[in-house]
Amino acid sequence: MKYFLCVLGMVFIIEGLPYFLFPEKLKIYLLKITPMPAATLRFLGISAMIFGLILLYFGRN
Repeated sequence: MKYFLCVLGMVFIIEGLPYFLFPEKLKIYLLKITPMPAATLRFLGISAMIFGLILLYFGRN
């Protein structure tokens, strides 16, 4: 559980960096992805999850 909380904390730090460092650019980017179809966003999401699983696999072995 301790390891999980450390990893979760790192995820929040990394996810929060763009909002802290580049808030104006992030607003522009979010406006650009708003008209994207849901299927495209789902594909990007599943691709990110698969990439994360691959990284976990190689990181653990």
